[in-house]
Amino acid sequence: MNIVDLHCDVLWKMWNSSGKLDFEHSPKLDVNREKMKLGKVKVQCFAIFVPPEVKEEAKFQAALDQVHYFYSNIVEKNGMKHIKQWSDLLTLGEDEIGAILSLEGVDCIGSDPQKLSILYRLGVRLVGLTWNNANLAADGIEEPRGAGLTAFGKQVVQFHNNHHLFTDVSHLSERAFWEVVELANYPIASHSNAKAVCGHQRNLTDDQAKTLFMKNAMIHVVFYPHFTANKEKVYISDLIKHIDHFCSLGGVKHIGFGSDFDGIDEHIIGLEDASKYQNLINELLKYYSEEQVKGFAWKNFFHHLPNNSKNE
Repeated sequence: MNIVDLHCDVLWKMWNSSGKLDFEHSPKLDVNREKMKLGKVKVQCFAIFVPPEVKEEAKFQAALDQVHYFYSNIVEKNGMKHIKQWSDLLTLGEDEIGAILSLEGVDCIGSDPQKLSILYRLGVRLVGLTWNNANLAADGIEEPRGAGLTAFGKQVVQFHNNHHLFTDVSHLSERAFWEVVELANYPIASHSNAKAVCGHQRNLTDDQAKTLFMKNAMIHVVFYPHFTANKEKVYISDLIKHIDHFCSLGGVKHIGFGSDFDGIDEHIIGLEDASKYQNLINELLKYYSEEQVKGFAWKNFFHHLPNNSKNE
């Protein structure tokens, strides 16, 4: 069964290694072309992530360097299809794999909307305002202040609306979450689990999840053990509890996957990298219909594309 994965940190790893990792089959990557083919990953979202310790004046260059690795190592060298507009997903050939650029935190643009426009022109189609920290757009979930959007943050969300970009609510403070959901035409949680199942602060409350579903927005569950269960060994069955819970809130047609591969240092047993995706599919098929599992795997996302006329 084909897979859409809405979050991985391959570009950060490539940038961190100064481009020395080979995307085709590097064993140091949870997501590489070889593992994607084994796991039947049809569409992969590649996040640009600039760590907070990078000096302000170097952040935008770090983002551009990661875009360079996306173009040179992933699209050109490995023949993946760069998804530049949402309709490109609907014309993927049987042997083609789609690659989407996303941005995890707008720290790298400072307060300059032109830099966001540049990243959009380079292909970024999903943007989270923050990582865990605060920046000039909003507060992240680990910022004790817990503030919402700044005036600049609201301007960024409006840019997303005008250009049919997803606004990612994963990592936002709760107040910023509610303000984004109010303003954004295309909110989405690219890699988040249910707080009712695992109480980590990065997870979403039931009120947050139900509001996203009412807004016709998606939640893509994340494979990080610490967001999945409070125990030493975490299994696929523990992840399915989050899917079950979101389904109980009315989200069966609003659930997808956002592994966070290459951004996590521990793994769910049986879901160690992209090649193991069919293990998850096989487990889900024990509890859900084939059509429902196809929804989780890829169909739900395809039915929620920003310029999909069925959802306008």
